Amino acid sequence: MTQRSLHARHRAPRLALLAAAGLLAVGSATAATLTLNETGSSLLYPLFNLWVPAYTKANPEVQINTASTGSGTGIAQSIEGLVQFGASDAYLSDAQMKKNPEMLNIPVAISSQMVNYNVPGLNNVHLKLSGAVLAGMYDGRVRYWDAPALKQLNPGVALPHHLIVTVHRTDGSGDTFMFSQFLSFTDKTWEQKVGYGTSVNWPAVQGAIGANGNPGMVSAVRSTPYSVAYIGVSFQNQTQKDGLGEAMLQNRAGNFVMINEKTVPAAAAAMVPKTPKDERISMIYAPGAESYPIINYEYVMVKATQPNAATAAQIRKFLSWAVSTEGGNSLVFLKQVNFLPLPASARALTLQQINQIH
Repeated sequence: MTQRSLHARHRAPRLALLAAAGLLAVGSATAATLTLNETGSSLLYPLFNLWVPAYTKANPEVQINTASTGSGTGIAQSIEGLVQFGASDAYLSDAQMKKNPEMLNIPVAISSQMVNYNVPGLNNVHLKLSGAVLAGMYDGRVRYWDAPALKQLNPGVALPHHLIVTVHRTDGSGDTFMFSQFLSFTDKTWEQKVGYGTSVNWPAVQGAIGANGNPGMVSAVRSTPYSVAYIGVSFQNQTQKDGLGEAMLQNRAGNFVMINEKTVPAAAAAMVPKTPKDERISMIYAPGAESYPIINYEYVMVKATQPNAATAAQIRKFLSWAVSTEGGNSLVFLKQVNFLPLPASARALTLQQINQIH
């Protein structure tokens, strides 16, 4: 188990105790400090853990606790008022917003998602994969690494005749939301039978493995030959250190691309101008010859109405710092997790949302 996953496990009981004491709902204010609590996305968690020490050093009047519990938990606990910040790679659905109109979906950065694998002898080769072929791998239509569909995408590569081991998230996950959207947008069978969400009913496939959080996904692929998984880009340094393969994904234009300094910005440039006022938008499978197909806003879910003015003011102050190019959106932080800063137009919308917190 990684240090991060251990850290998250230690945080979870603490959050439960705080919730029982009634502290999470209001932000535990004292004469000297006010405590804010964040939980959710394991993809966003490494960035929060870079932000918090820097921010609280300059603002000692506030304490911020973080926990990596998965986007599903982040969404649920922010809606319930158990935490002030619910980190999520997924925006709330129309049905969720109708039920919880007080919730704000606040983008704080742009991230992306890798597809990694552990195929002995081929981890130094960037195998080409499409959304349709990945859907077939995850629902059992494509069972072996040397299946015709994979051979067609990778001519000249000596693919092994070995059963594919798919790895998926068992916790409610924004990474699952992103990945299952990619499969739904590229494969009609997947769209009709499985669909997308922070949790989906994964098809029963022989040998499939479930894992908790991005650290669990990395660990499962590392320890399982012939496996494939979807992993958030903030763990790219770890996947490279572990020697895992990283796939080239087919984009909407039909080109195979990897995450780099051209492809993620290209996808963002195509989708950011389409961002609505409430900033709930999928940026998966963006148009454009160079666009990487799995990118998204990283969201912080916050209730517009807070229990008291002090908590509201500290939330506004922290989030405004987080999206400032002189603060949390500085490349000093974002480069460490391979995220992009918010473009100016998205930052303006985000600040409008932050100013609604009261």
